[in-house]
Amino acid sequence: MSKKTVYYVAFFALLFIGFLYAMSRFIPGFTTVKMPVLSYVQPFNFLDQQGHTLTEKEVSGKVYVAEYFFTTCPGICPKMNRNMKKVFDHYKAEQGFMILSHSVDPGTDNVSRMKEYADSLGVNGGNWYFLTGRKDSLYQAARVSYLLDDPKNNNGRIEDQFIHTQFFALVDKSGRVRRIYDGLKKEEVDRLIEDIPELLQEKETSGPRFSNGLFNNNPQ
Repeated sequence: MSKKTVYYVAFFALLFIGFLYAMSRFIPGFTTVKMPVLSYVQPFNFLDQQGHTLTEKEVSGKVYVAEYFFTTCPGICPKMNRNMKKVFDHYKAEQGFMILSHSVDPGTDNVSRMKEYADSLGVNGGNWYFLTGRKDSLYQAARVSYLLDDPKNNNGRIEDQFIHTQFFALVDKSGRVRRIYDGLKKEEVDRLIEDIPELLQEKETSGPRFSNGLFNNNPQ
């Protein structure tokens, strides 16, 4: 390669770097790949394992992971929560992070039973909350807010419905779902652990928080 060619390559490389730098100054996030916004979390009101009310106000400004399980589950739930325990162990000292585990069987999973379950995992008193409440409200949040089940399944009698999902939803400080993970797959859980710091570093948005469109939950 001639010296002239080398000079040209170096010149255009520097020009390209300068372009990226300039764009990053005028367009924040231009040089970084952001996690897309998948949906907005609707207002909610549930009870945690201590019997305390937890609403969207308590998670405002925090990054959290949402999942659904039931304490008597003999199948996928134990593995899901062993994997969630890995997430907890990484971020149990992080004040800006929470885990919300919702029951799909609130008729069985009352406050005392959820406390027993949290105790069995050795996570009671940390930033991992086990939530129970009205079944219709829990299922609405799973399907419309967190996209962990098809919203069309809301049709029909709530007494006949049962959610059984292995997926985790990662929510940012502004109540926006940013990514869904398979809670049974090690590589997906590892990715979740790696993604959390990105959202912890993000600033809260100044737009509407924890809200959705009138007829859907698609970001506008």
